[in-house]
Amino acid sequence: MPDTTTSSSVLITAGVMEQAATLMVGVNRPLWTGRSGERSTGETVARHLEAAVDLLDETGWIRTWTTTGQLGPREEDAPGRPETAVTALTALSRIAGTEHGDPDTRDIAQEVLNLLVQALTGHPTARFAAWAERQHRTHAEITLMFTAGALFARTHGPKPTTAG
Repeated sequence: MPDTTTSSSVLITAGVMEQAATLMVGVNRPLWTGRSGERSTGETVARHLEAAVDLLDETGWIRTWTTTGQLGPREEDAPGRPETAVTALTALSRIAGTEHGDPDTRDIAQEVLNLLVQALTGHPTARFAAWAERQHRTHAEITLMFTAGALFARTHGPKPTTAG
Protein backbone atom coordinates (compact mmCIF):
# COMPACT_ATOMS: atom_id res chain seq x y z
CA MET A 1 0.00 0.00 0.00
CA PRO A 2 1.30 3.49 -0.76
CA ASP A 3 1.99 5.65 2.27
CA THR A 4 -0.94 7.94 1.56
CA THR A 5 -4.10 8.18 -0.46
CA THR A 6 -5.49 11.67 -0.81
CA SER A 7 -8.44 13.47 -2.30
CA SER A 8 -9.14 17.10 -1.51
CA SER A 9 -9.24 17.40 2.28
CA VAL A 10 -9.35 13.64 2.90
CA LEU A 11 -6.03 11.93 3.51
CA ILE A 12 -5.92 8.20 4.18
CA THR A 13 -2.48 7.30 5.45
CA ALA A 14 -1.01 4.03 6.64
CA GLY A 15 -1.51 5.45 10.14
CA VAL A 16 -5.24 5.96 9.53
CA MET A 17 -5.51 2.36 8.29
CA GLU A 18 -3.63 1.10 11.38
CA GLN A 19 -5.84 3.17 13.68
CA ALA A 20 -8.95 1.71 12.02
CA ALA A 21 -7.52 -1.78 12.58
CA THR A 22 -7.02 -0.93 16.26
CA LEU A 23 -10.60 0.34 16.50
CA MET A 24 -11.83 -2.89 14.89
CA VAL A 25 -10.92 -4.75 18.10
CA GLY A 26 -13.42 -2.66 20.08
CA VAL A 27 -16.44 -3.31 17.85
CA ASN A 28 -19.32 -4.64 19.98
CA ARG A 29 -20.07 -7.61 17.72
CA PRO A 30 -17.88 -9.72 15.47
CA LEU A 31 -17.22 -7.31 12.60
CA TRP A 32 -17.02 -9.90 9.84
CA THR A 33 -20.21 -11.78 10.85
CA GLY A 34 -23.38 -10.41 9.30
CA ARG A 35 -26.94 -10.45 10.53
CA SER A 36 -27.40 -13.82 8.81
CA GLY A 37 -25.04 -15.24 11.42
CA GLU A 38 -22.56 -16.16 8.69
CA ARG A 39 -19.05 -14.85 8.31
CA SER A 40 -17.99 -12.89 5.22
CA THR A 41 -14.44 -12.78 3.94
CA GLY A 42 -12.51 -9.58 3.49
CA GLU A 43 -12.48 -10.29 -0.24
CA THR A 44 -16.28 -10.41 -0.53
CA VAL A 45 -16.61 -7.12 1.39
CA ALA A 46 -13.91 -5.55 -0.81
CA ARG A 47 -15.72 -6.64 -3.97
CA HIS A 48 -18.94 -5.09 -2.64
CA LEU A 49 -17.19 -1.75 -2.08
CA GLU A 50 -15.51 -1.82 -5.49
CA ALA A 51 -18.81 -2.58 -7.21
CA ALA A 52 -20.33 0.39 -5.36
CA VAL A 53 -17.60 2.63 -6.81
CA ASP A 54 -18.40 1.33 -10.28
CA LEU A 55 -22.10 2.01 -9.71
CA LEU A 56 -21.44 5.58 -8.56
CA ASP A 57 -19.21 6.20 -11.57
CA GLU A 58 -21.88 4.80 -13.90
CA THR A 59 -25.02 6.36 -12.45
CA GLY A 60 -23.58 9.46 -10.86
CA TRP A 61 -23.32 10.45 -7.22
CA ILE A 62 -25.46 12.79 -5.18
CA ARG A 63 -24.62 13.91 -1.68
CA THR A 64 -28.02 13.40 -0.11
CA TRP A 65 -31.77 13.43 -0.64
CA THR A 66 -34.12 16.13 0.59
CA THR A 67 -37.82 15.83 1.27
CA THR A 68 -38.44 17.32 -2.17
CA GLY A 69 -35.97 15.17 -4.09
CA GLN A 70 -32.27 15.13 -4.86
CA LEU A 71 -29.76 17.57 -3.44
CA GLY A 72 -26.99 17.05 -5.94
CA PRO A 73 -23.26 17.54 -5.85
CA ARG A 74 -21.38 20.45 -7.33
CA GLU A 75 -21.45 20.11 -11.10
CA GLU A 76 -17.76 19.26 -11.39
CA ASP A 77 -18.37 16.28 -9.10
CA ALA A 78 -21.26 14.88 -11.12
CA PRO A 79 -20.08 11.93 -13.22
CA GLY A 80 -22.75 9.77 -14.79
CA ARG A 81 -26.29 10.93 -15.45
CA PRO A 82 -27.83 13.35 -12.91
CA GLU A 83 -31.29 11.78 -13.26
CA THR A 84 -29.96 8.39 -12.12
CA ALA A 85 -27.48 9.57 -9.48
CA VAL A 86 -27.49 7.85 -6.10
CA THR A 87 -26.05 8.50 -2.65
CA ALA A 88 -23.14 6.49 -1.24
CA LEU A 89 -25.48 4.51 1.02
CA THR A 90 -27.90 3.83 -1.81
CA ALA A 91 -25.01 2.49 -3.88
CA LEU A 92 -24.04 0.11 -1.06
CA SER A 93 -27.66 -1.06 -0.79
CA ARG A 94 -28.11 -1.59 -4.51
CA ILE A 95 -24.99 -3.74 -4.69
CA ALA A 96 -26.46 -5.92 -1.92
CA GLY A 97 -28.96 -7.19 -4.48
CA THR A 98 -26.41 -8.17 -7.13
CA GLU A 99 -23.82 -10.87 -7.79
CA HIS A 100 -21.28 -8.54 -6.11
CA GLY A 101 -22.85 -8.45 -2.67
CA ASP A 102 -25.60 -9.25 -0.23
CA PRO A 103 -27.09 -7.65 2.89
CA ASP A 104 -24.26 -9.04 5.06
CA THR A 105 -21.48 -7.62 2.89
CA ARG A 106 -23.38 -4.30 2.74
CA ASP A 107 -23.62 -4.04 6.52
CA ILE A 108 -20.01 -5.11 7.06
CA ALA A 109 -18.80 -2.67 4.39
CA GLN A 110 -20.62 0.13 6.18
CA GLU A 111 -19.02 -0.87 9.50
CA VAL A 112 -15.58 -0.86 7.83
CA LEU A 113 -16.32 2.64 6.49
CA ASN A 114 -17.40 3.72 9.99
CA LEU A 115 -14.04 2.56 11.37
CA LEU A 116 -12.16 4.47 8.68
CA VAL A 117 -14.14 7.65 9.36
CA GLN A 118 -13.52 7.28 13.09
CA ALA A 119 -9.80 6.84 12.47
CA LEU A 120 -9.74 9.74 10.00
CA THR A 121 -11.62 12.19 12.23
CA GLY A 122 -10.42 10.96 15.61
CA HIS A 123 -14.03 10.92 16.80
CA PRO A 124 -15.11 7.62 18.39
CA THR A 125 -18.76 7.83 17.37
CA ALA A 126 -18.33 9.20 13.83
CA ARG A 127 -20.36 7.38 11.19
CA PHE A 128 -19.79 7.10 7.46
CA ALA A 129 -23.41 7.97 6.59
CA ALA A 130 -23.18 11.40 8.23
CA TRP A 131 -19.64 11.95 6.95
CA ALA A 132 -20.71 11.16 3.36
CA GLU A 133 -23.53 13.71 3.46
CA ARG A 134 -21.53 16.71 4.63
CA GLN A 135 -22.10 19.75 2.41
CA HIS A 136 -18.49 19.91 1.21
CA ARG A 137 -18.18 16.17 0.41
CA THR A 138 -17.15 15.21 -3.12
CA HIS A 139 -17.53 12.20 -5.39
CA ALA A 140 -13.74 11.76 -5.27
CA GLU A 141 -13.80 11.57 -1.46
CA ILE A 142 -16.56 8.96 -1.48
CA THR A 143 -14.64 6.92 -4.04
CA LEU A 144 -11.48 7.26 -1.95
CA MET A 145 -13.25 5.96 1.16
CA PHE A 146 -14.78 3.00 -0.70
CA THR A 147 -11.36 2.17 -2.19
CA ALA A 148 -9.68 2.48 1.22
CA GLY A 149 -12.44 0.31 2.70
CA ALA A 150 -11.78 -2.37 0.06
CA LEU A 151 -8.06 -2.31 0.87
CA PHE A 152 -8.83 -2.50 4.59
CA ALA A 153 -11.19 -5.46 4.08
CA ARG A 154 -8.63 -7.38 2.03
CA THR A 155 -5.89 -6.65 4.56
CA HIS A 156 -7.77 -7.19 7.82
CA GLY A 157 -10.75 -9.32 6.90
CA PRO A 158 -10.96 -13.09 7.13
CA LYS A 159 -9.35 -15.03 4.31
CA PRO A 160 -11.34 -17.63 2.38
CA THR A 161 -11.08 -21.12 3.82
CA THR A 162 -9.75 -23.83 1.59
CA ALA A 163 -11.45 -27.21 1.34
CA GLY A 164 -9.47 -30.34 1.85
